[in-house]
Amino acid sequence: MHTLSINIPSLPQAISYHSRLFLTGSCFAENMAIRLKQHRFNVLDNPHGILFNPHSVADSMDSYIDNRQYSADDLFYLNELWNSWEHHTQFSDIDKETALTRINQSQAEAAAYIRIATHVMITLGSAYYYVLKETGKPVSNNHRAPANWFEKKLMPIDEIVSKFTHTLNKLLAVNPGVQIIFTVSPVRHYRDGIVENNRSKARIIESVHALREKFEQAYYFPAYELVIDILRDHRYYDIDFVHPNYLATDYVWNRMVEACMNEPTKALMKEVHEIVIARNHKSRFPQTEAHKKFRQSYVQKIRALTAQHPYLQLDEELKYFTD
Repeated sequence: MHTLSINIPSLPQAISYHSRLFLTGSCFAENMAIRLKQHRFNVLDNPHGILFNPHSVADSMDSYIDNRQYSADDLFYLNELWNSWEHHTQFSDIDKETALTRINQSQAEAAAYIRIATHVMITLGSAYYYVLKETGKPVSNNHRAPANWFEKKLMPIDEIVSKFTHTLNKLLAVNPGVQIIFTVSPVRHYRDGIVENNRSKARIIESVHALREKFEQAYYFPAYELVIDILRDHRYYDIDFVHPNYLATDYVWNRMVEACMNEPTKALMKEVHEIVIARNHKSRFPQTEAHKKFRQSYVQKIRALTAQHPYLQLDEELKYFTD
């Protein structure tokens, strides 16, 4: 199918159903998290919401390691909502206390999880970031504020490397055995401009390779290269010609499974996925004997599988088939 190929080294600490996976960064990280959850892996993803630039990703990780709690002073009111410059709009709310509570609940969960995570996947999208002129601080999301509130900057390679060196040293101090996985998002940021997007991606790619060489626990998964160099065809893109479509993300996911999971995990994934697909099947005639037998067969499958692998998270599926 493809004339080019990439030899992807195996992940030193393979992902299994015993793993605890922490994912942070761009919407590509979110896509991979969705697929990991569909296979019922133990996952925590994007506790700040989607983040694109190295400043925001590193600062968010620092906040979990420092066990930071936000205060009312960290929020601002705009467009009839209370927002945080450090968080995605998914945390915004018409009620200040609700927004703050949700942010701090997410913080507490992330602070606990990052200390016990077996794998931390960091996906960077763009070396461009915006600084709020009023404070001089980088923002993670502009929350549809006027453009003249911000100054756009391009992060130098040495600054990205320095910032993540500080963050990863802090991470390894609280979680010495963690495997770090770097990826670069294959989503093109054409709003920055085509030349500017390539310049930005080049800086991120060079930075993560410098970090991989610096930290023996760091690993690079070439998601960007798989889409840009191996697939490199418009049929693998969404209607905007920017976001990889289902075919592309499926290809990248399969290559990730191939490189990052061991054989027993891959076999187990197939069995789990079959149960999840059956759980999502909507019967037109649930009262029929045939459907009752179908449900009962999956109750038996789940019980047999969880007896053999008690760490599997299939409670929701078992409840569905037994109700």
